[in-house]
Amino acid sequence: MYFCVAFMSDDGNRFVLMAQTHSHQADMVCLASVSVGYRRQPVLSDVSVCADRGELVALVGRNGMGKSTLMRTIARLQPKLSGDVLLCGKPVEGYSRNRLSGTLSIVSTEIVSVSHLTVKQLVSFGRFPHTNWIGRLTADDMALVEEAIQLTGIASIGNKKLYQTSDGERQRAMIARTLAQDTPVILLDEPTAFLDMAGKYETVRLLGQLTRRKHKTIIFSTHDLNIAMQEADKLWLITDNGMCEGAPEDMALDNRLDRLFENSSLHFDGTSGTFGIRRSHASTIYLRGKEKYLFWTQKALERIGYEVVFHHGHPEDAMSVSVALQGQGDPFPCWTLQRNGQELRFNSILSLCRHLRDICT
Repeated sequence: MYFCVAFMSDDGNRFVLMAQTHSHQADMVCLASVSVGYRRQPVLSDVSVCADRGELVALVGRNGMGKSTLMRTIARLQPKLSGDVLLCGKPVEGYSRNRLSGTLSIVSTEIVSVSHLTVKQLVSFGRFPHTNWIGRLTADDMALVEEAIQLTGIASIGNKKLYQTSDGERQRAMIARTLAQDTPVILLDEPTAFLDMAGKYETVRLLGQLTRRKHKTIIFSTHDLNIAMQEADKLWLITDNGMCEGAPEDMALDNRLDRLFENSSLHFDGTSGTFGIRRSHASTIYLRGKEKYLFWTQKALERIGYEVVFHHGHPEDAMSVSVALQGQGDPFPCWTLQRNGQELRFNSILSLCRHLRDICT
C-alpha cells in the first residue's frame, strides 16, 4: 500500500513523496488531494481515496457531481486541476501511452456504433495495444481473446454482428474487450445504464467475479445504490460535503449513506439496507402475524400512508391487521382488519390496501 505526501520547497516547487507500507494488497489506484473539473472550475475537490488489487469499487453520487469527470481524469483522458493520481504507485502522467494502455482500460457510456463488426472482432480490439506495428494478432493474443469471451459468457454470440445483439450482450462484449486488453485496472462509466433489472445485476455480479478470479481492480460508476450495496467491496461516495470511501456496511452503520440524500425525499434504511421515500403518516395501524408476510404487508401499508407498529396487543379502539394461514393441506394467507369493533378479511394485500384507501378518502 502506498501513501503520498505533497509539500512545497523553499523555491516554490511542488514535490510528491511516495512510500510503500507493508501490506498484502497494494493500492492500484490512489488519489491524493485531487481536484477535477474544466477550465479551472472544479467539479470535485480534495479527493483522497484508494482502490486495492482485486477490489470492486462502486463510485456513487447524484447526477452532475463529477463521477464521469473523475473517471476520465484517472484514465488521463483529461487533466486534473490539482493533486496526484497514482496508478500502481506511479503518477499517471509518468506513463507512456503504450505503458498506460497496458495498465488501465476504460469502458465509457458511449454506445459502440460500428454495427457490422462481430462480437469477436470487437473483443479482439483489446489486444491491439500489445501488438507490433503491423497489428497482427498472435496465437497468444487469440488465446486471451477466447478466454475473455468465455469468462464473460458470450461464446454463443461471438459471430453475431453488434447490431444483432441486445444491450446486455453488447455490454458484456465491451467488458470482454477490456479483459482481452489484460490490464490490472479497469474503469467502467455507468456500465448498467441501458440494461434491464436482470442485466444490471448480472453485469455487476460478473465484475465482482472478475476481481476474484483474475485479481483485477475494477472501478465502476453507478446510480443504482441497491446493487452497489450488495456487490461492491468498497464505495467511493460523493456527497454535497465532498467524497469519502469505505465498505458499504461501514457506511450504513455510521449513517454516511444518508448524507447522499440530505436535501431530498429519499432516505436510507439502515435496518433493511435499502433506499426509500420519506413518507408522512396520516394514521397508525398495528400489525402482527406470520413473519414471512409481515415485511411485504408493512411496505404496502407504509406506501399508502400508514405508520406501522408491530405489536401482539393493541388499544381496543386502534386499527390493526393480522396475517394468518387459512385452510388445510395447501394453506393460503388471509389478512384480517379490525376497525371500530368490526372484522373484515382479505385474500391479498392489494384488496386490503384498496379498502384502506377507500376509508381514508
